[in-house]
Amino acid sequence: MLDGRRANSCLALAVAHDGAEIITAEGLAADGELQPVQRAFIDRDAFQCGYCTPGQIVSAVSMLEEAGAGWPSHVTRDVSAGEIPLTDEEIRERMSGNLCRCGAYANIVPPIREAAAGQGPR
Repeated sequence: MLDGRRANSCLALAVAHDGAEIITAEGLAADGELQPVQRAFIDRDAFQCGYCTPGQIVSAVSMLEEAGAGWPSHVTRDVSAGEIPLTDEEIRERMSGNLCRCGAYANIVPPIREAAAGQGPR
């Protein structure tokens, strides 16, 4: 995340962001406690090879903040509602720019939904 917004790290030259707040997957945990999305990904075994995991997790954290702030997506049904329900369709649309080599997309939605709801694994 660059200054609190999602960014494609592969397209962001670090020197061009001198002075920006940069948060990576390693920077999400606080005081030895994993961020809820990180914990949910582990509890749900949401990944296979792990290649995409850092990007999926950082993007999910930022996406949840965007949705919480009321930012609509392409599939948001009622943009005037204020609160956006994070359905599976909404989560998939918001996470659609993150690629997974293994195709573990179906495993990625449940932990994001859990983290958004503040609940543990079922």
